Amino acid sequence: MLSVQDIAREIVDREGGYVNDPDDPGGATKYGVTIGTMRRLGLDLTGDGRVTAADVKHLTLDQARQIFVQHYFEKPGIGALPPVLHPSVFDMYVNAGNNAVRILQRLLNEMGQQIAVDGVIGPQTVGAAAWAADVAPDHLVDAYGIARRNYYYDLADRRAASRKYARRRDGGKGGWITRAEQFISPQYHLTLAEHKQRVASWG
Repeated sequence: MLSVQDIAREIVDREGGYVNDPDDPGGATKYGVTIGTMRRLGLDLTGDGRVTAADVKHLTLDQARQIFVQHYFEKPGIGALPPVLHPSVFDMYVNAGNNAVRILQRLLNEMGQQIAVDGVIGPQTVGAAAWAADVAPDHLVDAYGIARRNYYYDLADRRAASRKYARRRDGGKGGWITRAEQFISPQYHLTLAEHKQRVASWG
């Protein structure tokens, strides 16, 4: 089982370096850490009294990893979930905030549990996740990954500017989809034809 630091290291590698995409609501981002997060944490790395894109550019790999561990794993309580869920839920929390937890909560409800879908990891969510991991750990991990993939497709359905993250220019799977499928067993990956069918309505 990977340690939290190992998972954080993989997330940073997956996120890549500095970008400032006008279509990304997160704004200036480096190693997956957005300017909004840095402002919330007061990370004025340049010492000029403001947190700007220049501070994002100064962020180091180690700083990004520690931000993720402290604020995207420990603070939301992901460690209370079954260890089999840690890699995917942690990765999704970095990517989508507490929507990562809502996805899990909706999935657990679909599996027969009755818990609030509020994005908060409380006793009900922990208990329901523990039950699911006990009865079907492999199914739970794959089902959560598939739910992530569906979340990305649905988000792109609603927001045209986000479609480039789900579908490449050549029609192949975009970064969002390949990212979700890293946490899904190969037999549940979509074929290229299935992916193209899913996004055909985008034009």
